[in-house]
Amino acid sequence: MAADGRKALRALLRAANALLQQRRYRAALAVLKGFRNGAVYGAKIRAPHALVMTFLFKSGSLREKLKSIAQATYTHSRNLAYFVFTYKGLMALQSRLQGKKIPFHSFFAACIGGWLVFGENNPINSQIIMYLLSRVLFGLSRLAVEKGYVPQPKQDPFPLVAALIWGMVLWLFEYHRQTLQPSLQSSMTYLYDDSNVWHDISDFLIYNKRTDSK
Repeated sequence: MAADGRKALRALLRAANALLQQRRYRAALAVLKGFRNGAVYGAKIRAPHALVMTFLFKSGSLREKLKSIAQATYTHSRNLAYFVFTYKGLMALQSRLQGKKIPFHSFFAACIGGWLVFGENNPINSQIIMYLLSRVLFGLSRLAVEKGYVPQPKQDPFPLVAALIWGMVLWLFEYHRQTLQPSLQSSMTYLYDDSNVWHDISDFLIYNKRTDSK
């Protein structure tokens, strides 16, 4: 029985590998692998982040914290998998309909995927969109210079950008903190507000806040 089972498994693997080599199924298979990669990558980058942020800034029982980590990881993994599946599927469809790939296909497919998958305003989607926004702004700035729309700076503009970004974010935190994303508020509260409060050496050097009622 065991030998028959191994033979059947080997035959199944050979059939699967043969299918993966079929050129006519390549576009559909690429969509499926994109779904797989989206799920894996979303879990890999969200789980450590959720673990750190939950145990640093969230209260509650261990069970509640683990549930929060699992939920955040699942949501990020699912959304990224759905988006990659939608994007690659629409790209393949457009290429098949028009017989070639053009730049607008990418923009259109990503817009549809963004609307369908990331259109809900929740903490996970908000973090992802803000992450992408900063990269898009940097990318568009570099593209504008490459295309000649903006003159090549004579000096590296990064120090000025860094100064302005830190100046604006701390101004917002000090005077309009409700406009900042909750996890950023938590991080800045820990850094700039909690460092103003202590009672003795325990919550000055060892802990951020005292856990007893002294």
